[in-house]
Amino acid sequence: MTRWQAARDEHSWDRTIRPWDAYFAVTWTATLAFVLGAKHPGWPVRLAVVLLLVPLVPWYAAVGRAVIQLREPDESRAVRYLAGAMVLFLPAAVLVGETRLMSFALIPQCFMTLRMRRALIAVTVINLAPVAGWALLWRPQLPDLFANSLFAVVTLVFSVVLGSWIIRIIRIIEQSSERAELIAELDAGRHEISRLSAAHGALAERERMAREIHDALAQGFTSLLMLVQAVEAELDHDLPQARRHLALMDRTARQNLAEARALVAGGAPADLDGASLPDALRRLVARHGNAGGDRSGTATPRRRRGGRPALLPGGADQRAQARGQFRAGRHPPRLHGRCAHRRRPRRRLRVRPGCRVLRLRSDRAAGTGRGGGRYGDGTQRARRRYDGDGTAAPGR
Repeated sequence: MTRWQAARDEHSWDRTIRPWDAYFAVTWTATLAFVLGAKHPGWPVRLAVVLLLVPLVPWYAAVGRAVIQLREPDESRAVRYLAGAMVLFLPAAVLVGETRLMSFALIPQCFMTLRMRRALIAVTVINLAPVAGWALLWRPQLPDLFANSLFAVVTLVFSVVLGSWIIRIIRIIEQSSERAELIAELDAGRHEISRLSAAHGALAERERMAREIHDALAQGFTSLLMLVQAVEAELDHDLPQARRHLALMDRTARQNLAEARALVAGGAPADLDGASLPDALRRLVARHGNAGGDRSGTATPRRRRGGRPALLPGGADQRAQARGQFRAGRHPPRLHGRCAHRRRPRRRLRVRPGCRVLRLRSDRAAGTGRGGGRYGDGTQRARRRYDGDGTAAPGR
């Protein structure tokens, strides 16, 4: 998993409970220190306050942390937690004024777990009730009462401002959570599109291989069928010629098997293995000429350099083009063999600067074959299967 993927799988708000734990611990420890160091009231009262403050720690750890971490607010659990915390906090704050420092830990929890209206009510009680109870219990002097009351009011205002900011942060977290879910759905959709695209590509590749294998096998079987017919006709009066045709049948069968294996392996046709396109076309025409008992097929390179056909550079695109032209060029002999008005199939390869043009010609009378289709339909199909720089002239 990359760092980017790990960051996508994590949410920053899932790690925010630890700072709040530290904040609660620091506030509780400071409050306990202030209570123990207070000059008034005496030790028995301060010890009672310590006994009230101690249970706040397990109460927060057992109930409060779980309530704060909820993504969807559960106000019933929040009310129970805050009610239990106030039961421990308010008496202690009335007995010892220094205990009111603990309100700085409880007030943020009110806004984090309650809705705004209920949070304001709880915050008001936490800020004002301790001062009122303290004044009624201890009857302080007017300056002390004024100072404590002013401190309570300032704390209440600060709490409202802080609470508004906390509510805003919570809304941002909710929006971020919704966006995270949307991003997760988009990622799932993108993965599904990638999977479907890969499946479609695999299906298209299987269909292509099926067509290629069908063409190769059909060509070989047509040649074998023609050779079998020739051998049957020659067994009685021309045994040497029949043996030559049997040897040609063996070579044709091996060539057909090698072609099928090359297609499955994703390589070039067997005729193109270690040979140029014109040479492969010559062998193809010669093989079909021998199968048909004549030498009518021709393969003519139009331009030569140093006695060899001028070919394009041997890059991947040029090799793919040569494979496509060769596979397109092997259709007319097979179709010609099935045509009742066969005359002469031709392939003519013309090399020009930057391109190769393969022209497929099947000279026969125009008309309708026995299957109901026009002569030349097979050449049209070959042209549709190879859509590149090769050109075919159907019906000619």
